[in-house]
Amino acid sequence: MESKIPHGQWQQVEEELAADIAAGRFVGDSRLPRETELMARFGVGRHSIRRAMQQLQDRGLVQVEQGKGTFVRDARLDYRLSERTRFSQNLLEQGREPLGQAIREAAIAAPLHVSEALRLPPGEPVYHIVRLGLADKDPLGLSNAYFPVRRFPGFDKARRGGHSVSTILAEYGVTDYIRLRTDIIVRLPTGEEARHLKQSETEPIVLLKKVDVDMKGTPISYSETAWASERVQFSIDNTSQLLSVLAQAANAGD
Repeated sequence: MESKIPHGQWQQVEEELAADIAAGRFVGDSRLPRETELMARFGVGRHSIRRAMQQLQDRGLVQVEQGKGTFVRDARLDYRLSERTRFSQNLLEQGREPLGQAIREAAIAAPLHVSEALRLPPGEPVYHIVRLGLADKDPLGLSNAYFPVRRFPGFDKARRGGHSVSTILAEYGVTDYIRLRTDIIVRLPTGEEARHLKQSETEPIVLLKKVDVDMKGTPISYSETAWASERVQFSIDNTSQLLSVLAQAANAGD
């Protein structure tokens, strides 16, 4: 009979293999070493290896295929940040299915940092909507979003109906909007963030704070999203700014 595994050994296996995957030590979609090899490498029993594999699969890093082995998944999504960043569009363009899961929502008095971002009087009512964004059922980001109640009455009910933010805003006359700014912070997750993102509390997340404005420059939303750093990478898309500069240069040459 296999001896009892001391608490913490499977977590060590999980974190070391996750680090190997993040560092590119395995080729995407390649098979991980066999159980016996991993047992020898880490000096642990089969139970620890299998529990670590299950956790890695829950994190979207590997795929366990019965009778074949465990394969590394190329799960890191390239999330492009631009003035018109849209979650669903970003995923669909890469062949991933965007999904959203409501966590909680409430109309609250805007905290100071939220009222400042939205240029609202202190304590102005806002909808606070917490949602989990998923790609092919893999948790990707946990967002805390805030929308002014006075400007968008009933926004929360429409969001519960499964409509996208862009669709709902269009019903209020906001047919287009852009991202005014994005602040990027790397930190360790809270317990809630780690739980929803199905990752360890020792694995950093990327926190994006953003403000969206309508085409008159009036803020319409503020959000803070905790992204699973091992499942997403960010790129800055300045295509629209480049096209604008080129157009101005062409006009100046006429």
